[in-house]
Amino acid sequence: MKLAKRGVLTTLSLLETLILAIVQGVTEWLPISSSGHLVVVQQYLLPEPPPLLFDMALHIGTLCVVLAVFWRELVSILKALVRFDFKSEEGKLGVFIAVGSIPTALIGYFFHDVLESFFYNVLVVGMALVVNGVVLFFSELREDGRRVGFLDSLLIGVAQGTAIVPGISRSGLTIATALLRKVEKKTAFAFSFLLSVPAVIGATILESARAWASSDLVIGGVDIATMLFGVVVSMIIGYISLKLLRKIVMSRRLHLFAYYCWIAGIAIILYHFLL
Repeated sequence: MKLAKRGVLTTLSLLETLILAIVQGVTEWLPISSSGHLVVVQQYLLPEPPPLLFDMALHIGTLCVVLAVFWRELVSILKALVRFDFKSEEGKLGVFIAVGSIPTALIGYFFHDVLESFFYNVLVVGMALVVNGVVLFFSELREDGRRVGFLDSLLIGVAQGTAIVPGISRSGLTIATALLRKVEKKTAFAFSFLLSVPAVIGATILESARAWASSDLVIGGVDIATMLFGVVVSMIIGYISLKLLRKIVMSRRLHLFAYYCWIAGIAIILYHFLL
């Protein structure tokens, strides 16, 4: 989810918080783009964008869900890296996560201003959802079975960086890229979310620094209890959604989300031009 610039005096009602939390929890993990859905919700359902602190809290909640599901893998990777063991599967995976994080960081850093403008344009969201659907539709046409390699890591990292565009799903595009590269389904799923850990941490730090520098980070307009309620709701729903996505990927049904993306994308485009 993108941290968009907004005023410091905005606050959220309990109902608005619940809506955003449910949207975030469902769409953050399913391959239908949380940022795209949140742009639409904020554009048409909310009078003003949510406070920046709320976005930051959701980022932390997102990270907690990934840590809860993949803590064993993360501990194994960290142990291997501490031992400078780059020959084991865990050590290699740690290196590939670092490699994949490079293009993500470069895209986020150099194209930040251009990509930020997309978060105020629902037409971009509609078109991006259509593109997202095309990638998902073709993602399972190739047989899998390989482990992640160096080139795979770079391409998946590029996919993750591209997913900054609202309407492009981070989980959908990274998993689909891995599947198109013939990476084994279980590995593709795990690598996608392990790769998200440094990305979420980096994005949160970067956006916090930008907000602080622009005096946009103020806590006074935020109801902390309401914010924590939203974070907990999004985490619970997100955990369920992540488990559901794993079953979908394992059963080779990722392409079914393409139809939803096409319907939603075309509906947004038509709404934009006709109403």
